[in-house]
Amino acid sequence: MDIIVVEGIHDEAKVKEVFPDASCIITNGSEISNNTINCIKELSKANNIIIFTDPDSPGERIRTIISQAVPSCKHAFLRKNECISNNKKKVGIEHASKQSIYDSLKNVYSNQVLEETFFLKDMYDLGLIGSKNSATLRDKLSNILNIGKPNAKTFLKRINLINKNRKDIEELLCQLK
Repeated sequence: MDIIVVEGIHDEAKVKEVFPDASCIITNGSEISNNTINCIKELSKANNIIIFTDPDSPGERIRTIISQAVPSCKHAFLRKNECISNNKKKVGIEHASKQSIYDSLKNVYSNQVLEETFFLKDMYDLGLIGSKNSATLRDKLSNILNIGKPNAKTFLKRINLINKNRKDIEELLCQLK
């Protein structure tokens, strides 16, 4: 069975609007407790854990903490522009459309990199690190690939996680220009 890790009760309610039988664990925000981590670890022994956190800094922090504690977890991502509140002041799963949630949870990524196909040198060569607009380029690519809003190190890991290589990234960069 899949267990979906979300940040709050409103996120859980939104997931259950799309998948009524979904099992969720709520982290209660970015201050994820040791009890919650231990619960997720225990549940991961017999279940798939899918991390589905908000596409913001606290969400990435929670994702990192859980990924380190439970390396076998899977990941579902929402693009930031898919989950902005009506007043444009908040970002979160609870504000996403049912279709966006459905698509994200039907396209989860394993945390297991089969083979590294994209390297740090590729990031330098393509201007994804080491230049003035590197962060902007990474953000645009992350949005296209729907892999959250990672920093440079996590970007590299996620590119390999979704099995993209240098040629794939070069093609996407050409599309951006």
